[in-house]
Amino acid sequence: YVQSFTINVSNMKVISILGSTGSIGRSTLSVVDLHPEKFKIFALSGFNNNDLLLEQAIKFKPSFIVTKNLFSKKILMDKLKDTKLKTEVLYGDEGYTFIASHEKVTTVVAAITGSAGLISTIEAAKNGKQILLANKESMVMAGELINKICVENNSTLIPVDSEHNAIFQVLSKNSDSEEIKKIILTASGGPFRFHSLKNLQKVTVEEALNHPNWKMGKKISIDSATMMNKGLEVIEASHLFRLGIKKIEVVMHPQSIIHSFVEYIDGSSLSQMGSPDMRVPIAYALGYPNRITSGVEGVLLDKLSSLEFYKPDLKKFRCLDLCYQALSMGDAHCISLNASNELAVEAFLSGKINFIQIPELIEKMLVKTEVMNVNSVEHILELDNYARDETNKILNKTL
Repeated sequence: YVQSFTINVSNMKVISILGSTGSIGRSTLSVVDLHPEKFKIFALSGFNNNDLLLEQAIKFKPSFIVTKNLFSKKILMDKLKDTKLKTEVLYGDEGYTFIASHEKVTTVVAAITGSAGLISTIEAAKNGKQILLANKESMVMAGELINKICVENNSTLIPVDSEHNAIFQVLSKNSDSEEIKKIILTASGGPFRFHSLKNLQKVTVEEALNHPNWKMGKKISIDSATMMNKGLEVIEASHLFRLGIKKIEVVMHPQSIIHSFVEYIDGSSLSQMGSPDMRVPIAYALGYPNRITSGVEGVLLDKLSSLEFYKPDLKKFRCLDLCYQALSMGDAHCISLNASNELAVEAFLSGKINFIQIPELIEKMLVKTEVMNVNSVEHILELDNYARDETNKILNKTL
């Protein structure tokens, strides 16, 4: 389920963070800040938030920072002059690739949201890095290819998503896949877990962004509200842990305390518990194979009134069902699913479509997609572009 990985734990890990200004990136730096003797920040990257990127650079003094374009680079360079830092500013895809593959880097935190994180994740894999993977879309689009590249280059994937991280923690001690009956991903259900299907037609963007348990960015918050996020995690889990679709289930768990189960053939189920705070799985991934402090308190069992579990309603959360369908159809459908979802979320956030039109748009794109295997980055990007073009056509007809 995971490539062999050996590290001299006495050595400091040298880290590039792809997406340091997002929620995962900020949480990662919070944990790193607790352990200056263990980690050195080599590079940071942001996209729109130059002010925060500059603030992070001043505090952690990386060798490089990467921003989205030449205009942003010039702004940051001017501001850095006043700080007297020797940090170099890069920009664009070449910059992200450079910091993901640099020979001094041991560990890459892949936390760029969406398909934009794919190329830099692949570059990290090609260069034998330890990859702390928070970009599930990379595995959805190119899971088998990334696994192949990791094996060929002795690179390792350590999942950061709380659910996959929980499974990783269990399987690292019980790795025989023949003994695994199934894995069960837990899902909070987001802000609409108790809504009726009829009420979903009226939800606002503000309501969809208001997750009851987790603090996340806009895209992942909408994905959580539609349960697309959990569906993408099903696809990611199938690649990360080499399990077929029939061995991956989802259960609703509103409290977000138990972060997935592994059920074995003898009837035993092992799970990991933790507060709904991303610093917990991030600390495990950063410290692996050892454990380090995260700054988060443990679960207070006596304060929990109950832990609830129930099956998701696939008629209400159609995106989850569409993910299972895409996984069963193969690579091209998973790429189309991801691309059409990204555009559907953007359209919802901008008020162009309503909430229940998100799965409708995705389903229309999946119907247009042909079954085919994908074995190169170029082919993946070609299919991704095609899906975006076709989804935009569908969107224009819808509007």
